Order: sequence, then C-alpha cells, then structure tokens
Amino acid sequence: MSLEWMAWTWPTAVFFTGIALMLLAMTGLELVWPTVERRGFLPIRTTRGDRLFVGLLGSAYIHLGWLAVVDAPLWGASIVALLWMAVVLRWG
Repeated sequence: MSLEWMAWTWPTAVFFTGIALMLLAMTGLELVWPTVERRGFLPIRTTRGDRLFVGLLGSAYIHLGWLAVVDAPLWGASIVALLWMAVVLRWG
C-alpha cells in the first residue's frame, strides 16, 4: 500500500509527533499520579485528559480563525495556541 497520497511534510510530521508525545506523557502521568476531577474556569468538572482534549480542540479553532481573519504566517496562531493550551491545562 502506497502512502504517496498523504503528502507528509516536516511540519505535519512534527505536529503528529507532538500529539503522540503528549499522549504518551499523559499516559505516564496517569500511571504515576492518577487524575482527580476538578473544576476550573471551564464550566464542567474535568480530568487532565479532558483538559488536553479541550486545549487541542481550541488550538484547532485558533488556527482556523487565524487563517480566516489574519493575513499573517501561522506562527502567530501557534504561539496563541500554545498559550491557550498552557492556560487550559493549568487552570481549566
């Protein structure tokens, strides 16, 4: 089966490697320190995995909104998305 149709690029590979590393880190954290549901600024009680999912989903919307509104490189959206992820994972 040929994978030529997938058009893998370095940014794509880095993105999916980053997601895989985050999932491995979350699994390791769960094994060492089991998660406790808590309530932050999100309107629901969340676990670490829930906050990771919400952060990733929000990051996708940040990038899509950036493409729709701003005529600048995506590095700015990536910086905003990293800040969003940090805030959600810490206080979400």
